[in-house]
Amino acid sequence: MTLKLSFIKWRFYAMASSHSSSPVPQSNSSDAFFKKEMDAMKRFRPVQSLPDVCPKEPTGDPNSLCDSPSLVVDQHRWTIYHSKVNLPAALNDPRLAKRESDFFTKTWGVDFVDTEVTPSFYLPQITKEHFALYQQEITPREKVHERCKNICSPKDTFDGTLLHTHDKSRTDLEQVPKIFMKPDFALEDSLTFNAVLPWSHFSTAGGKGNRDAASSKLLQEKLSHYLDIVEVNIAHQISLRSEAFFHAMTSQHELQDYLRKTSQAVKLLREKISKIDKVMCEGSLRVLRLSLTRNNCIKAYNKLKLMATVHQTQPTVQLLLSTSEFVGALDLIATTQEVLQQELQGIHSFRHLGSQLCELEKLIDKMMIAEFSTYARNDLNRPLEDDCQILEEERLVSLVFGLLKQRKLNFYEIYGDEMIITAKNIIKQCVVNTVSQIEEIDTEVVVKLADQMRMMNFPQWFDLLKNIFSKFTIFLKRIKATLNTIRSVVFLVLDKNQKTRDLEDTLQKNSAKDSTVDIEVAYLTHEGMFISDAFSEGDLLPVAADTTSQRNTSPNSEPCSSDSVSEPECTTDSSSSKEQTSSSVTPGGVEMMISDDMKLTDLELVRLANNIQELLYNASDICHDRSVKFLMARAKDGFLEKLNSNEFVALSRLMEGFIVDTEQICGRKSMSLRGALQSQANRFVNRFHEERKTKLSLLLDNERWKQAEVPAEFQDLVDSVSDGRISLPEKKPAATEERKPAEFLIVEGQKYATVGTVLLLIRIILEYCQCVDNIPSITTDMLTRLSDLLKYFNSRSCQLVLGAGALQVVGLKTITTKNLALSSRCLQLIVHYIPIIRAHFEARLQPKQFSMLRHFDHITKDYHDHIAEISAKLVAIMDSLFDKLLSKYEVKAPVPSTCFRNICKQMAKMHEAIYDLLPEEQTQMLFLRINASYKLHLKRQLAHLNVVNDGGPLNGLVTSDVAFYTGNLQALKGLNNLDLNMAEIWEQKR
Repeated sequence: MTLKLSFIKWRFYAMASSHSSSPVPQSNSSDAFFKKEMDAMKRFRPVQSLPDVCPKEPTGDPNSLCDSPSLVVDQHRWTIYHSKVNLPAALNDPRLAKRESDFFTKTWGVDFVDTEVTPSFYLPQITKEHFALYQQEITPREKVHERCKNICSPKDTFDGTLLHTHDKSRTDLEQVPKIFMKPDFALEDSLTFNAVLPWSHFSTAGGKGNRDAASSKLLQEKLSHYLDIVEVNIAHQISLRSEAFFHAMTSQHELQDYLRKTSQAVKLLREKISKIDKVMCEGSLRVLRLSLTRNNCIKAYNKLKLMATVHQTQPTVQLLLSTSEFVGALDLIATTQEVLQQELQGIHSFRHLGSQLCELEKLIDKMMIAEFSTYARNDLNRPLEDDCQILEEERLVSLVFGLLKQRKLNFYEIYGDEMIITAKNIIKQCVVNTVSQIEEIDTEVVVKLADQMRMMNFPQWFDLLKNIFSKFTIFLKRIKATLNTIRSVVFLVLDKNQKTRDLEDTLQKNSAKDSTVDIEVAYLTHEGMFISDAFSEGDLLPVAADTTSQRNTSPNSEPCSSDSVSEPECTTDSSSSKEQTSSSVTPGGVEMMISDDMKLTDLELVRLANNIQELLYNASDICHDRSVKFLMARAKDGFLEKLNSNEFVALSRLMEGFIVDTEQICGRKSMSLRGALQSQANRFVNRFHEERKTKLSLLLDNERWKQAEVPAEFQDLVDSVSDGRISLPEKKPAATEERKPAEFLIVEGQKYATVGTVLLLIRIILEYCQCVDNIPSITTDMLTRLSDLLKYFNSRSCQLVLGAGALQVVGLKTITTKNLALSSRCLQLIVHYIPIIRAHFEARLQPKQFSMLRHFDHITKDYHDHIAEISAKLVAIMDSLFDKLLSKYEVKAPVPSTCFRNICKQMAKMHEAIYDLLPEEQTQMLFLRINASYKLHLKRQLAHLNVVNDGGPLNGLVTSDVAFYTGNLQALKGLNNLDLNMAEIWEQKR
């Protein structure tokens, strides 16, 4: 331990000497301050136990300075031994006359030598002018320094003897092991202890006692030798610093004198201050202490009153809950919690009150949710009368405010679930009430409601559906009224938040303006307590009174004092409770107090309002979905597909009316019921079309293509279309005298000879058009089906008449010209109505659907082509007759010849067959075409007989026959003015 203390002493003096040694005089030579040893071999001395741990002191010889760093002093300081030398720096020796460029050019290229480094744009160009100011300042100082050096000679002379002594002491210190020089040297460490005092020197076992005793003695002598070396060096260091040591001692005596004088002055000053305190301050401080005591008593009294109020919190909450005042109970709990946390914190009697209030708040949450569920159930299950008033609006508003205060923002989902249940019950109750009024349904035999409903006929089921729709309409109106009230509450809270932000902005602006007013508060220290604002107690008491009066939980609290210790308590008692409320009125006239502690963001409130509005849309969807299920349940046995047109139209109008009503109530279209209606409409259209197409097919298959009489009702039907409206006329009551059927159908002054199938086809076409008026959603489907029907009539009539299909189907003996003419006239009647039908559909189509009207253009073209084919067929009949008769014609007496008599007879029959069927203009055009065929065949026969227009006997016979033909043809009714141009039968002379 003595050795360790000696080492500690030695290291202390060594460090002191290294930090307080006098500066080493600068050598006059140009070498560096620290020089390496002249003999390089000294750096490679044999390995010793420990290196030098103490820097050598300067002895006067610059060559004797320490050339290696000290492990103690220089271990954290940068020395020249930290520098490194790299290869480029060695090769870039500026002392060389010419740089060796082979090494760099071989690796980095030729440009490495010649390339100059461009100056940096960020470094300024330094010239001598930059150092001018520094030289001016340092020159006088340098002169003073030189003068002082000449006056003051160096105190220590570095003579050879001292240097020799220094080297010797350094050599001696190197004999001491390094372990003694470590900063963390501690004999308590087992490793250190074993290294310093190995146990091998103290073992006496094995007959080696004499040798171990000698070894122990040698170790003791060695440690003593180390101690002597250290003490010698310590003495040497002290001798070198003796003058500085005595100087420090002298200064210590002077410092003690100064401290003694200062202590006497402080004692005198304290005596004077004590006298001043007794005379001038003691009374004033006593007044302040009494004022502080009074204020603290007042605060303690107010605190006790506050504790009494808080103690009544739970009974008050129970009383509020008994009257369903959830908002008031929650406000009271929140205020009490805040008071407990800020003003009554740490009071032992209230240590469990906070957790009890938390549990009570959770209980209120459950009570509010249960209460809202009950309210929703009672509101939605009321008798569905015409009354749409809100059920207990005040109760609803209170519940919504409480739920918002507790951030129960998903309460609307409870209302949505109740809507689904109520919608199911509405349909069920309506079915039960209707079934109970129908005697034909035995509820004991048929148990299921769906089966009971399927036993209803259409009028009964239609009345039931109408009743369900009316109940759903009232149901949606009630839901809308309730949800509007809930949304109004949400918007009131949102508006309150906005006003609060505006008020805070205004207060911030005002506080910025008032920040120029300086309020000085004096802090006096007495007996470890801070006393503040006692000087301005009278000014601050009214402020405390105002803030305290705002407390909801303690409206009768007295004003508290405003000292620095209890002022935060006083302010939290009032302002920090945040129970300031504002009055707002709901749309139903219910006035509510909105507190400021509803910590809901605008985004949450807006999202909640949107969800409530979406709930109204969902209510409409629920009603539509339940109606669709009711509709599909009745349609399982094909009931809806079997409805006639009037019944389906009535059903469609009822459903369309309900859809429009729900859209007006909820403000959004619901597509489920509309889709179901469209689906049923499509099925109705398919069945409607198939029935009429089948009916038309049967009529055509039984049609004998004879002119039919036109009943008066068909004439009335055509007349109604002529008035510009396409609709089936109502059946008129039977008159006393029944009108006789007409021979022709009069359409806009024109006579149309028709068959019975065409009359029924016109009625079918009008049924299609009227169905479109009654069910607008099927316009496009009806247009396609009607186009298909018209195409079918055209193609089938062509097969039966032109294709002679009626011979096998009906059993006609032949297709006469009268059949052909009648078919052509029927087609013309249909063509007459196609533009009217097109205009009817065009008025009911969307602009983007106008492309479908091209079907009517295609149908019109097909009908015109068919009519032209019939006309060509009539001409072809006469053409074959002319070819047969004129091929046997011979120019000889008597005149008129038998051939021409037969031709005129056939022409008369043709005229008789078609004149009453076709208009006069069409008859004339047809006979002109027949006459052209006649002239062609006659001209060919005359050319064959070599009869020319030369005025000879043969020419006269032919002229007589032609005159007979012309006279007979022009004698026919309506053909008297027909230009026959018979001169074309003669070959023109070239």
